[in-house]
Amino acid sequence: MVGDVYRRDTIDATHFPVFHQLEGVRLFNSQQLFSKCEGASADLTLFEVGDETKDKQSCHTLETSKLLEFNLKQTIEDCIKDIFGKEAECKWVDAYFPFTHPSYELEIKYNDEWIEMLGCGILRQEILNQAGACDQVAWAFGLGLERLAMKLFNIPDIRYMWTEDESFLAQFRCHSDFKSIKFKPIVSKQPALVNDVAFWVPTDFTPNDFYDLVRSVDDGLVQTITLIDQFTHSSGKQSHCYRLFYRHVSRALTQAQVNEVHGKIKRAAVKHLNVEGRWGGESTCSN
Repeated sequence: MVGDVYRRDTIDATHFPVFHQLEGVRLFNSQQLFSKCEGASADLTLFEVGDETKDKQSCHTLETSKLLEFNLKQTIEDCIKDIFGKEAECKWVDAYFPFTHPSYELEIKYNDEWIEMLGCGILRQEILNQAGACDQVAWAFGLGLERLAMKLFNIPDIRYMWTEDESFLAQFRCHSDFKSIKFKPIVSKQPALVNDVAFWVPTDFTPNDFYDLVRSVDDGLVQTITLIDQFTHSSGKQSHCYRLFYRHVSRALTQAQVNEVHGKIKRAAVKHLNVEGRWGGESTCSN
């Protein structure tokens, strides 16, 4: 199943507050899970009354959990290697998700950095029980399609996924095999224009409040935001200073264009986030 996901997140080249996710679930009954086990497989059972550990849920036997984990990881790895080739670098990381246990993340090497590609794990048995599948167990995964496409076609910036620029869209039409697509970057080679903004924040403020606001008014021009400084005044007031990197995905920007958007962001922050501007401490530069 594929659907839209809305999530408060940082702002950089690989994160966006809206993305598309593919969800998958595979169910097993006792015969399906244990059929390939050597030896006395008839003695193996899916369930037990036990304790939850890092390796299993309280209602699952250790054999159930380990076989599900093996099948899940093998299936995902085979899929990734089929898409990206056998040379693709990937690794598994233990994780936490509320609907699975144990849980894992698969990371793929992208531009010399490890980037999370998907989350997965053994589906919580309570979910299956509520769905009427009390005699079955399952694994599940969620795969972000934008990150998959970025890795597959070496797309440098997630904002491309929302552009209507024909020079980008035309590269993905009329291909019978997606593996034949050779993406040609159209990102501007001009340096990013960098503006800082500082303000006093209310006690209930979080950085994600500011990130959400920027994405609502920036016209897609902000590539990255970094919290570069924060301190608490002797009066108890807390200050945040953010550095905003402005770069269009396909054309150069002028400082005047950036200043206009930057002004919109400052005014919106004061109006909607109840912050107090410290505009005298800002700087403007190129990077």
